[in-house]
Amino acid sequence: MYHIRLASPPESTPIILQVLGASSGAVNVAVQAGSARFPDGDVVECDLTAEVAHQVIGQLRGLSPRQRGPISVDRTETAVIRSHREMIKQTVNDREIAPVWEVVDATIRANATYPFSFFLLLLCAGLLAAAGILDNSQILIVAAMVVGPEYSAILGAALGITQRHRRPVRRGMVALAVGFALAIVSCWLLGLIIRGLGLTPHDFTLGYRPVSELISEPDIFSVLVAVIAGIVGVVSILQSKVSALIGVFISVTTIPAAASIGVSAAYGEWHAVWGATEQLFLNVAILLVVGVIALIVQRRFWNARTRREWADGLAAGQTA
Repeated sequence: MYHIRLASPPESTPIILQVLGASSGAVNVAVQAGSARFPDGDVVECDLTAEVAHQVIGQLRGLSPRQRGPISVDRTETAVIRSHREMIKQTVNDREIAPVWEVVDATIRANATYPFSFFLLLLCAGLLAAAGILDNSQILIVAAMVVGPEYSAILGAALGITQRHRRPVRRGMVALAVGFALAIVSCWLLGLIIRGLGLTPHDFTLGYRPVSELISEPDIFSVLVAVIAGIVGVVSILQSKVSALIGVFISVTTIPAAASIGVSAAYGEWHAVWGATEQLFLNVAILLVVGVIALIVQRRFWNARTRREWADGLAAGQTA
């Protein structure tokens, strides 16, 4: 369920109430006459069931900006069921709910921001991965994958491509280039320090490097995992599945590849540098392409299904 809130000029409030009243999924509608400031007017609030949220919010956005103020949308995770019978009905009819594309787009754009913390997290994730490579620690590699924020930039660029907006694509690609460059340089410096101080782990010196070899040797499974992760990433954003999105972070070999480039360069192992570079570009490219395709396909699928259900509902209402 979604809770929406907006301000409207008094003369536009009846139009907004008409939009809400036409939907059976709009409940708990409340009007606070004259309580809004900046812009002045009425405050209208209501709860929308997930099934109708996309249509109703789309209709409200279709109104002129002079007829309504900005629309704030909050997702309500829990709603109290009126009766046991209603709970059984919802369970029986349980199915995938159409995403609210305005919320999806806003979420992607909100995450695709690049303040200082974005680059700091990318740098720290690279150092964690470098430590994992040197110490052959898969736990540190997984930790680095979770810490790295690069997927938000990739998804933001993918959204920009689907909407044909160059600016988010350019900003995302530049942020990735700068962030990965910082991570690679920091890992290179760490590798030089560890090597210079004679602190290189014994197994790494002997050439026992299962973690490093896995990262710097891309194969068909690298492609397969990146494709699956790209699909899961888009679906998890659409359906607000946080646990699935964390799984995407753990699946893609981007930060570990950047760390492997830096560490391998510090030890003069150029074959590993080229392999890790290929792994990095391969993962970023596949995630970007799959993200674009998945967003386009999902949007077309859900829009077609929504229009069909909306038409069926109108036909059923006219028949009744």
